[in-house]
Amino acid sequence: MGFATFEETYGFAKKFSNYKDFYIKHNDLIFSKLGLGTFNKEPYKEENYVFHYIEAVKQAVRSGINLIDTASNYRYGQSEKEIGEALQELMASEEVKREELIICSKGGFIQLDFPFPKNPYTWISENVIESGLASKEDIELDQHCMTPDFLEYSCKKSLDNLGVKQLDIYYLHNPEMQMIKYGKKEFYKRIEKVFKRFEKLADDGLFKSYGVAVWNGFTAENDELISLEKLLETAVKVGGKNHRFKYIQLPFNMGKTNAYTTQTQVVDNEECTIFQAAHRLGIGIIGSSALLQMNLFKKSFSPESGVVLDDTMTLTSDIQLALQFARSTPGLVSSLFASKVPVHIKENCEISKIKAVSRSKYDLLYRL
Repeated sequence: MGFATFEETYGFAKKFSNYKDFYIKHNDLIFSKLGLGTFNKEPYKEENYVFHYIEAVKQAVRSGINLIDTASNYRYGQSEKEIGEALQELMASEEVKREELIICSKGGFIQLDFPFPKNPYTWISENVIESGLASKEDIELDQHCMTPDFLEYSCKKSLDNLGVKQLDIYYLHNPEMQMIKYGKKEFYKRIEKVFKRFEKLADDGLFKSYGVAVWNGFTAENDELISLEKLLETAVKVGGKNHRFKYIQLPFNMGKTNAYTTQTQVVDNEECTIFQAAHRLGIGIIGSSALLQMNLFKKSFSPESGVVLDDTMTLTSDIQLALQFARSTPGLVSSLFASKVPVHIKENCEISKIKAVSRSKYDLLYRL
């Protein structure tokens, strides 16, 4: 088992030739416009360990989704392990090949273990500090660490959890958490060390591409703001013109659209949005939290929004409309949503029955 390939991801998409506007080519891979995420909030709650994602992952693949996203700390490794179980079952039954799937994970948060350790501080001391992966000063808020050694350890642990030999994309997870602590100058020095290690890990075959996944790092209007242009300059510095820094991941949904509308970046001395910056710099954007952890649905969407998103009246729920919005966003490679219920995933993929919203109609939504 290796990386996703163009030939196999294209072959996967052809299995769903009746789908409309559901696949896109980017970096010589074919991505499904929806991807399965496996984040679950409030990880300390015991019920997060009762359910599993195994059947959800299998249903996602059977429904035409070939982008699967996770992180080493999601449910303290349980999400990765369950994805791994699902993939083994799917491949054993020859329903899918490894090369048809784009598998991504992230490192940066300290993942602890499951069951949750009685004393997490002792666990961190024994497994991170005493192991030489980082010093106490490298750890922010007892949860975030981005030393090269810790990130390499996290990546290898993710591969083991997932049961794969390589990842397609590996992200540095929420580095903005350390921006204020270090200040911009020191922060980018640390990013350089991380990217240098990531280039080595890519050379070693642990992953094909790497990126940076944020919550507000590219759109923040405070000292947490990260410059995409500077990240790319750093990647070129350590990896040359053939560097492997290819993707960013950020939240994008009907309730959080500032990545598309707010000029927070500068490229060639010109202010622009992060979407525009990524396009100009050749970096792919993966949208996360397409349903804003279900917080979008405290009241129904307006009828006007519904008509713009689906004038065929095919879609039956606000969840489908929200995914149709994210999937139609110009410049977005794919949008991640999380669900552990197979029937919900099948329903969500019903948006494939209709076309994506055109650019002109999509922009109307910002005037409603």
